[in-house]
Amino acid sequence: MHARTTTVNIEPTKIAEATHIYEDNIIPAIRGLKGFHAAYLMVDHATGQGVSLTIWASEDDAKAYESSGSYKEQVAKLAALFTSAPTLADYTVTAHT
Repeated sequence: MHARTTTVNIEPTKIAEATHIYEDNIIPAIRGLKGFHAAYLMVDHATGQGVSLTIWASEDDAKAYESSGSYKEQVAKLAALFTSAPTLADYTVTAHT
């Protein structure tokens, strides 16, 4: 299994809007992609710092999501709400429940 995080900073007054976009547009857009398992958005309401976590069957599936252009397309849906550029990181899942 493979995990990707996108760390973001969102204007705190825009967190609800970002959450709706994530739930209503981003999750449905990636739900059917090969190897997709789950997506989570976690946000600190006081600071606006947040993390989007996606779980993939394999590193190849996660990389295919990015190389297809779909990742950039999904990030663009939230870009107007960011206070700084997002950062992407990849991880191998070594334990899970």
